[in-house]
Amino acid sequence: MPIPGSGLAKGLAVTLRTMTKRSHTAQYPEVQPELPPRSRGVIGLFEENCTVCMLCARECPDWCIYIDSHKETVPAAAPGGRERSRNVLDRFAIDFSLCMYCGICIEVCPFDALFWSPEFEYAETDIHELTHERDKLREWMWTVPAPPALDPAAEEPKEIAAARKAVEKAEAAAAAQAAAAAAPATEADPGTGPATGPATEADPGTGPGAPGPGSGTPDTPAGGPA
Repeated sequence: MPIPGSGLAKGLAVTLRTMTKRSHTAQYPEVQPELPPRSRGVIGLFEENCTVCMLCARECPDWCIYIDSHKETVPAAAPGGRERSRNVLDRFAIDFSLCMYCGICIEVCPFDALFWSPEFEYAETDIHELTHERDKLREWMWTVPAPPALDPAAEEPKEIAAARKAVEKAEAAAAAQAAAAAAPATEADPGTGPATGPATEADPGTGPGAPGPGSGTPDTPAGGPA
Protein backbone atom coordinates (compact mmCIF):
# COMPACT_ATOMS: atom_id res chain seq x y z
CA MET A 1 0.00 0.00 0.00
CA PRO A 2 1.55 3.35 -1.01
CA ILE A 3 2.29 5.85 1.67
CA PRO A 4 -0.04 8.86 1.56
CA GLY A 5 1.72 11.86 0.01
CA SER A 6 4.50 9.80 -1.63
CA GLY A 7 3.49 10.98 -5.12
CA LEU A 8 3.66 14.61 -4.03
CA ALA A 9 7.10 14.04 -2.54
CA LYS A 10 8.37 12.49 -5.78
CA GLY A 11 7.03 15.41 -7.79
CA LEU A 12 8.69 17.95 -5.51
CA ALA A 13 11.96 16.01 -5.75
CA VAL A 14 11.86 16.25 -9.55
CA THR A 15 11.15 19.98 -9.31
CA LEU A 16 14.08 20.54 -6.94
CA ARG A 17 16.46 18.64 -9.20
CA THR A 18 15.36 20.66 -12.21
CA MET A 19 15.70 23.96 -10.35
CA THR A 20 19.38 23.28 -9.66
CA LYS A 21 20.21 22.72 -13.35
CA ARG A 22 21.07 25.55 -15.71
CA SER A 23 18.47 26.06 -18.44
CA HIS A 24 19.51 25.86 -22.08
CA THR A 25 17.87 28.28 -24.48
CA ALA A 26 17.84 27.47 -28.19
CA GLN A 27 18.55 30.65 -30.17
CA TYR A 28 15.97 29.93 -32.85
CA PRO A 29 15.67 31.08 -35.65
CA GLU A 30 19.25 32.38 -35.63
CA VAL A 31 20.46 28.88 -34.79
CA GLN A 32 18.68 26.04 -36.54
CA PRO A 33 17.90 22.96 -34.45
CA GLU A 34 19.67 19.67 -35.14
CA LEU A 35 16.81 17.41 -36.15
CA PRO A 36 16.99 13.61 -36.20
CA PRO A 37 17.66 12.20 -39.68
CA ARG A 38 14.18 10.61 -39.86
CA SER A 39 12.23 13.68 -38.82
CA ARG A 40 8.78 14.00 -40.37
CA GLY A 41 8.80 17.61 -41.39
CA VAL A 42 7.06 17.80 -44.75
CA ILE A 43 6.45 15.58 -47.78
CA GLY A 44 8.48 16.13 -50.94
CA LEU A 45 7.37 15.05 -54.42
CA PHE A 46 9.67 13.63 -57.11
CA GLU A 47 7.16 13.99 -59.92
CA GLU A 48 9.28 12.23 -62.56
CA ASN A 49 8.57 8.97 -60.73
CA CYS A 50 4.84 9.59 -60.34
CA THR A 51 2.66 7.46 -62.62
CA VAL A 52 -0.66 8.83 -61.33
CA CYS A 53 -1.62 5.45 -59.90
CA MET A 54 -3.66 7.24 -57.19
CA LEU A 55 -2.56 4.82 -54.47
CA CYS A 56 -1.41 7.61 -52.16
CA ALA A 57 -4.70 9.51 -52.50
CA ARG A 58 -6.80 6.38 -51.95
CA GLU A 59 -4.85 5.21 -48.89
CA CYS A 60 -4.66 8.63 -47.21
CA PRO A 61 -6.89 8.46 -44.08
CA ASP A 62 -7.45 12.23 -44.16
CA TRP A 63 -8.07 12.57 -47.90
CA CYS A 64 -5.69 15.49 -48.04
CA ILE A 65 -3.98 14.61 -51.35
CA TYR A 66 -5.45 16.04 -54.55
CA ILE A 67 -4.37 14.66 -57.93
CA ASP A 68 -5.48 15.65 -61.42
CA SER A 69 -4.25 14.07 -64.66
CA HIS A 70 -5.08 13.46 -68.28
CA LYS A 71 -4.26 10.75 -70.81
CA GLU A 72 -1.97 11.16 -73.78
CA THR A 73 -1.47 8.80 -76.71
CA VAL A 74 2.09 7.65 -77.30
CA PRO A 75 2.84 6.66 -80.91
CA ALA A 76 4.13 3.20 -81.69
CA ALA A 77 7.84 2.73 -81.16
CA ALA A 78 8.24 0.51 -84.22
CA PRO A 79 6.40 0.27 -87.54
CA GLY A 80 3.33 -1.91 -87.20
CA GLY A 81 3.27 -1.47 -83.43
CA ARG A 82 0.35 -0.43 -81.31
CA GLU A 83 -0.21 3.01 -79.86
CA ARG A 84 -0.17 3.31 -76.10
CA SER A 85 -1.77 5.72 -73.66
CA ARG A 86 -0.14 7.09 -70.53
CA ASN A 87 -1.24 9.29 -67.64
CA VAL A 88 0.23 12.77 -67.43
CA LEU A 89 0.26 14.54 -64.07
CA ASP A 90 -1.50 17.91 -64.05
CA ARG A 91 -1.84 18.62 -60.34
CA PHE A 92 -0.45 17.11 -57.16
CA ALA A 93 -1.28 19.00 -53.97
CA ILE A 94 -1.23 18.18 -50.26
CA ASP A 95 -3.34 20.03 -47.68
CA PHE A 96 -1.06 20.14 -44.64
CA SER A 97 -3.84 21.60 -42.52
CA LEU A 98 -5.44 18.13 -42.69
CA CYS A 99 -2.32 15.96 -42.92
CA MET A 100 -1.55 14.02 -39.73
CA TYR A 101 1.96 12.97 -40.91
CA CYS A 102 1.24 9.26 -40.72
CA GLY A 103 3.48 8.51 -43.73
CA ILE A 104 1.08 6.02 -45.31
CA CYS A 105 1.28 7.76 -48.68
CA ILE A 106 5.07 7.42 -48.67
CA GLU A 107 4.93 3.76 -47.71
CA VAL A 108 2.37 2.71 -50.33
CA CYS A 109 3.95 4.59 -53.27
CA PRO A 110 5.29 1.79 -55.54
CA PHE A 111 7.56 4.08 -57.58
CA ASP A 112 9.33 6.12 -54.84
CA ALA A 113 7.78 9.45 -55.74
CA LEU A 114 7.17 10.70 -52.16
CA PHE A 115 9.80 11.31 -49.48
CA TRP A 116 10.08 12.80 -46.02
CA SER A 117 11.92 16.11 -45.77
CA PRO A 118 13.03 17.60 -42.43
CA GLU A 119 11.76 21.05 -43.45
CA PHE A 120 9.27 22.40 -40.92
CA GLU A 121 9.19 26.15 -41.51
CA TYR A 122 6.08 26.44 -43.66
CA ALA A 123 3.60 28.05 -41.29
CA GLU A 124 1.04 30.39 -42.87
CA THR A 125 -1.28 33.09 -41.57
CA ASP A 126 -4.14 31.75 -43.69
CA ILE A 127 -5.21 28.11 -43.43
CA HIS A 128 -6.01 28.01 -47.15
CA GLU A 129 -2.36 28.63 -47.95
CA LEU A 130 -1.36 25.35 -46.31
CA THR A 131 -2.41 23.50 -49.45
CA HIS A 132 0.88 23.26 -51.32
CA GLU A 133 1.03 22.47 -55.02
CA ARG A 134 3.55 20.26 -56.80
CA ASP A 135 6.05 23.06 -57.48
CA LYS A 136 6.45 23.66 -53.75
CA LEU A 137 6.55 19.93 -53.04
CA ARG A 138 9.30 19.63 -55.66
CA GLU A 139 11.39 22.29 -53.91
CA TRP A 140 11.31 20.25 -50.70
CA MET A 141 12.80 17.28 -52.55
CA TRP A 142 16.24 18.95 -52.52
CA THR A 143 16.30 18.86 -48.70
CA VAL A 144 15.51 15.15 -48.44
CA PRO A 145 18.46 13.47 -46.65
CA ALA A 146 20.30 10.55 -48.18
CA PRO A 147 19.10 7.12 -47.09
CA PRO A 148 21.07 5.50 -44.27
CA ALA A 149 23.79 3.03 -45.12
CA LEU A 150 22.87 -0.64 -45.18
CA ASP A 151 23.92 -2.96 -42.41
CA PRO A 152 27.22 -4.65 -43.37
CA ALA A 153 25.62 -8.04 -42.70
CA ALA A 154 22.49 -7.25 -44.70
CA GLU A 155 21.64 -9.13 -47.86
CA GLU A 156 22.62 -7.42 -51.10
CA PRO A 157 19.62 -5.84 -52.86
CA LYS A 158 18.33 -7.93 -55.75
CA GLU A 159 18.65 -5.07 -58.23
CA ILE A 160 22.34 -4.53 -57.39
CA ALA A 161 23.07 -8.26 -57.42
CA ALA A 162 21.45 -8.68 -60.86
CA ALA A 163 23.35 -5.68 -62.27
CA ARG A 164 26.65 -6.95 -60.83
CA LYS A 165 26.14 -10.43 -62.30
CA ALA A 166 25.34 -8.95 -65.71
CA VAL A 167 28.52 -6.86 -65.65
CA GLU A 168 30.63 -9.85 -64.58
CA LYS A 169 29.12 -11.98 -67.36
CA ALA A 170 29.83 -9.31 -69.98
CA GLU A 171 33.42 -8.89 -68.74
CA ALA A 172 34.01 -12.67 -68.83
CA ALA A 173 32.66 -12.87 -72.41
CA ALA A 174 34.87 -9.99 -73.51
CA ALA A 175 37.93 -11.58 -71.89
CA ALA A 176 37.23 -14.91 -73.57
CA GLN A 177 36.82 -13.24 -76.96
CA ALA A 178 40.08 -11.33 -76.54
CA ALA A 179 41.93 -14.50 -75.52
CA ALA A 180 40.59 -16.35 -78.56
CA ALA A 181 41.70 -13.56 -80.87
CA ALA A 182 45.21 -13.44 -79.39
CA ALA A 183 45.79 -17.23 -79.38
CA PRO A 184 48.21 -18.60 -82.14
CA ALA A 185 46.78 -20.57 -85.01
CA THR A 186 46.59 -24.29 -84.23
CA GLU A 187 46.60 -25.57 -87.81
CA ALA A 188 49.90 -26.82 -89.18
CA ASP A 189 51.73 -24.40 -91.48
CA PRO A 190 53.17 -26.11 -94.61
CA GLY A 191 56.27 -23.96 -94.47
CA THR A 192 57.07 -24.72 -90.86
CA GLY A 193 57.29 -28.57 -90.96
CA PRO A 194 60.48 -30.59 -90.18
CA ALA A 195 63.53 -29.38 -92.11
CA THR A 196 64.40 -31.85 -94.87
CA GLY A 197 66.66 -29.66 -96.92
CA PRO A 198 65.93 -28.22 -100.32
CA ALA A 199 64.47 -30.57 -102.83
CA THR A 200 66.96 -31.51 -105.58
CA GLU A 201 66.45 -32.96 -109.02
CA ALA A 202 67.25 -36.63 -109.42
CA ASP A 203 70.87 -37.23 -110.46
CA PRO A 204 70.94 -39.37 -113.61
CA GLY A 205 73.96 -41.24 -112.27
CA THR A 206 72.45 -42.07 -108.91
CA GLY A 207 68.89 -42.84 -109.75
CA PRO A 208 67.51 -46.36 -110.07
CA GLY A 209 68.42 -48.05 -113.33
CA ALA A 210 71.39 -45.78 -113.93
CA PRO A 211 74.44 -47.41 -115.51
CA GLY A 212 76.96 -48.56 -112.95
CA PRO A 213 80.77 -48.20 -113.07
CA GLY A 214 82.41 -49.71 -116.06
CA SER A 215 79.22 -50.01 -117.93
CA GLY A 216 80.20 -47.19 -120.26
CA THR A 217 78.06 -44.53 -121.62
CA PRO A 218 74.98 -44.98 -123.74
CA ASP A 219 77.15 -44.33 -126.85
CA THR A 220 79.76 -46.86 -125.84
CA PRO A 221 79.04 -50.57 -125.98
CA ALA A 222 79.50 -52.56 -122.85
CA GLY A 223 82.98 -54.03 -122.63
CA GLY A 224 84.84 -50.94 -123.91
CA PRO A 225 86.08 -49.97 -127.29
CA ALA A 226 86.94 -52.66 -129.63
